[in-house]
Amino acid sequence: MKMSEIKQMTDAELENLEQQLLKERFNLGVQRRTGHLQNSARVRQIRRDNARIKTEWKSRETKNKAV
Repeated sequence: MKMSEIKQMTDAELENLEQQLLKERFNLGVQRRTGHLQNSARVRQIRRDNARIKTEWKSRETKNKAV
């Protein structure tokens, strides 16, 4: 997911997406431990998308404090 897509999302959409990514990351971790992980690159994508979401949250937080 690109940062431009994340910036266009509402707070509720970001919260929902963050929860989905956390669940998926947990499930992939379980799959990795059991040896059933098919796409190991997905773990990296999820981690980076989650970081992008947190970056956007922080950006919005500082904008609200400045105003």
